[in-house]
Amino acid sequence: MKSILILTACIFFINNTNAADYPVRRQITAGMANPESSYYDAESGFLFLSHVNGPGKEKDGNGYISKITLKGKTVKEKWFTGLDAPKGLRSHDGTLWISDIDTVVAVDIATGKEVSRHVIKDAGFLNDLATDSNGVVYISDMLNSRIYQIKAEQVSIFAEGPHLEHPNGLLAVGNKLYCGGWGTDLDPATFTTKELGRFFYIDIETKEKHLITEKPTGHLDGIEIDGKGGFFLTDWIAGTVMHICSHGNVTEIMKYEKGSADLAYLPRKKLLILPHMNDNTLTAFRVVPKH
Repeated sequence: MKSILILTACIFFINNTNAADYPVRRQITAGMANPESSYYDAESGFLFLSHVNGPGKEKDGNGYISKITLKGKTVKEKWFTGLDAPKGLRSHDGTLWISDIDTVVAVDIATGKEVSRHVIKDAGFLNDLATDSNGVVYISDMLNSRIYQIKAEQVSIFAEGPHLEHPNGLLAVGNKLYCGGWGTDLDPATFTTKELGRFFYIDIETKEKHLITEKPTGHLDGIEIDGKGGFFLTDWIAGTVMHICSHGNVTEIMKYEKGSADLAYLPRKKLLILPHMNDNTLTAFRVVPKH
C-alpha cells in the first residue's frame, strides 16, 4: 500500500553533504575487522560492534562482537566469539541478539554468555534484526526477500515476497517495522539490483506495507530514528549517510567509499556512530537534526 505523499519541505543540513562538516568526536581503527553493525545498549551504557572479519557469506568461525564505551575505549575486543560473519545487533531485556548468515544468537549482556542459538535452515542471507517492545525479534533475509520472527523461542516467517524489496535494515518502533529495501531483482552473485530499494514500514498487526520514500532510494542498510520524527539511514554500496523525513524527503549528509554500514544514533548526545566496513574504521560524529 502506498502512503500519501505530504508536500512539505524538510529543512535538514541544507546544501551540506560533506562529512568533514560534522565534528568527529571519536575514531577507532585498532581492532577493527570489517565492522558491520554498531549498536548502543542504553541499559548497560555500552556500544556493541559486530566484526565480520572476512567475507560476508563465509562460515569461517572468526567473527566476533566487541564491547566499547562511548568515549571510544574498547572494554573487550572479542567480547563474544564463535561467530562466522555477524551483522545486525539489537537488545531486549538484557539480551543481545545477533544475526549471523543463517543463525540468530542470543547473548546475556551482563555475563557475555550465550543464551540461545537458532539455526534457520531455509535462510539465504540473514542481515539486520530488530526487537519490539514485546521481545519479538525480526530478522531480514536479503536473498530470499523475507523477514523471519522469533517469538517465544519459535522461528517463523513474518513476511515474504518481492514487495519487501530484499530487505536489509530493520527497526521496530511501536506497531511499525521500518524496513530499508536493498532493491528489486537482486543478483545473489554480485548483490546488484535492477532498481534501488525504498524506505517503508510494515504494520506489525496487518502486515501491510506503507511507503515512506516513493522513489528508489538506495541499497539501504542501517536505520535509526533521529529523535525528532525522522530517520538516519545508510546506503552500503554508495557509501552515503542520509536523513529521511517522516514524509519521505531524502537528504544526503555524508559520503564515503563503499561500505558505510549499520549505524547507531544517540538523540540525546547528538552522536552518530558509523562503521566503515571496508576501511576498518569506526567513527563517531556530532550530528544535530534540524527540522
